[in-house]
Amino acid sequence: MLPVCRIEDLPSGESVRLDTTPPVAVFNADGELYAVDDTCSHQDASLSEGWLEGCLVECPLHAATFDLRTGEPTCLPARRAVRTHRVSVVDGTIHVHLTEPAAVPMPARTPVPATAPATATAPATATAPVAAALGPLAAEDSAA
Repeated sequence: MLPVCRIEDLPSGESVRLDTTPPVAVFNADGELYAVDDTCSHQDASLSEGWLEGCLVECPLHAATFDLRTGEPTCLPARRAVRTHRVSVVDGTIHVHLTEPAAVPMPARTPVPATAPATATAPATATAPVAAALGPLAAEDSAA
């Protein structure tokens, strides 16, 4: 449990950044408190410097928005969620309960077979399936 600030020091519509590793942003969204990792999942921008509207925060760099309740992006360019953290108020002080990073297993590496170097000219038979797949478009190109 990490103390943040007194509840009266974080007015509605405001945020505060905690210099943890990774940094965490705490938001007061119309009286509801939320905490998320402070770095946009699209690029390295501080969400605490973004714009708050209801329970959505807009990244100041490329306008991706995140739902503070779930951490999920609500529009592009962000595609990955930001991690959320539980918030509590004890004796008038806001506290963040940091969520442990999820253990994401690395995918097994599959060896890629070596291929022969490409030649400058492809055999004539290699273009036949491509021409068949393109149909009339290939015929127009070859007639030109």
